[in-house]
Amino acid sequence: MSELIRLTASELASKIHSGEVSAVEAAQAHLDRIAEVDGEVHAFLHVGAEAALANAALVDEAVQAGTAPASPLAGVPLALKDVFTTTDMPTTCGSRILEGWRPPYDATLTARLRAAGITILGKTNMDEFAMGSSTEHSAYGPTRNPWDLSRIPGGSGGGSAAALAAFEAPLAIGTDTGGSIRQPAAVTGTVGVKPTYGGVSRYGLVACASSLDQGGPCARTVLDAALLHEVVAGHDPLDSTSIDAPVPAVVEAARIGAQGDLSGVRVGVVRELGGEGYQPGVRASFDAALRRLEKLGAEVVEVSCPHFEYGLAAYYLILPSEVSSNLARFDAMRYGLRVDKGASAEEVMAATREAGFGPEVKRRIILGTYALSSGYYDAYYGQAQKVRTLISRDFAAAFEQADVLVSPTAPTTAFPIGEKVDDPLAMYLNDLATIPTNLAGVAGMSVPSGLAEEDGLPVGLQIMAPALGEAVMYRVGAAFEAARDADEGGPLIARVPEVAK
Repeated sequence: MSELIRLTASELASKIHSGEVSAVEAAQAHLDRIAEVDGEVHAFLHVGAEAALANAALVDEAVQAGTAPASPLAGVPLALKDVFTTTDMPTTCGSRILEGWRPPYDATLTARLRAAGITILGKTNMDEFAMGSSTEHSAYGPTRNPWDLSRIPGGSGGGSAAALAAFEAPLAIGTDTGGSIRQPAAVTGTVGVKPTYGGVSRYGLVACASSLDQGGPCARTVLDAALLHEVVAGHDPLDSTSIDAPVPAVVEAARIGAQGDLSGVRVGVVRELGGEGYQPGVRASFDAALRRLEKLGAEVVEVSCPHFEYGLAAYYLILPSEVSSNLARFDAMRYGLRVDKGASAEEVMAATREAGFGPEVKRRIILGTYALSSGYYDAYYGQAQKVRTLISRDFAAAFEQADVLVSPTAPTTAFPIGEKVDDPLAMYLNDLATIPTNLAGVAGMSVPSGLAEEDGLPVGLQIMAPALGEAVMYRVGAAFEAARDADEGGPLIARVPEVAK
């Protein structure tokens, strides 16, 4: 294994910009790693080796010419979730209905990665249209967790998280609709951030639920996530929900946090995100995390968010309703799959959707269509939106008592592939702790907190912050990460088993 793939993104960038290592060497090392292990991990749906090496060569030319790097991450390889449009690679969203589709434009996030000189290695596997918590709902087969290849890597962005944990890429991009960045990060021992809703452009992000979706950075360290956050965030006039405000100073906050002092920071433990239902090792790791935060000087207080208990039910009315609306565009007439069965457009449309959509997508379309139907809209969708308002008020009240809120990211460690795929309710419960932040539009991140005693698998600590409050979230996350690494003799990710045989 090349030593280059073990470097953090910031370390690798420093070597590239100094000329010690070329961007082409860095890209090739990661492409070699993908070739070596991705047959087992299946993190990628498409690898664009030729384009990756060509773009890396441009960074090397700039370094040799003495030109300042396009960004602090110029030349660093990245894995991109296959839900963002890319003109030079297919965008399938993990679905047969878009198999082989080449978009005519780049997503804003894709364009910002390119402008920053970041090397996009390829597109990562995901639950179909970002609907799932295990990446088992991909039409192209499941991704496997590098910590244990018999287990799930989380979802819907399991491909991006697995690519990081398998050292196939030092950076990745995911999307988070109800936990799809944070839950995979938790179960793979990586870092995942859901920015404030509107903080990262959704233009070119193929929609699942438009009022909930948010792209964000995935990495192996908090600093790397912060560096990537600053690249992709910021106002975009092409996205009507984009926030026209400065990007929070997350890199500076991460560097300050790494110094290990949280004096004056109030950390709120959400009472409703505790109690029963958590795996013992997850609970023990969370309790240890609270002790570590106190040791760093933080004031730990308990807060109550009484309406969080209704979050799961509200979410699974709002999300399917928006899915029902958004996925109506896949009509066999304009792009994507077309199954020519039947004499009418309606029959062709029905045959195409039957063949092109998987069972979880169909389930959510049916639920959403029912919730939006005449006579049921007020009873279901309308009531769910009222609960959403109450959850937002809970957050507002809690943030008056604390600077950040914390909870376990997921109730369990990675479960075996196949264990919950036929039990939708059991699968939905994986997002119990992450859903409230999406409903309220606030920021959240998951950082590794340790390994569960009973199975030796990673556990995540969720840190939540107010809208555009990412700076304090990164500060707390970086301080916690530094203390954990110091206590445990190095990064958690260094203990991932070698997946190549």
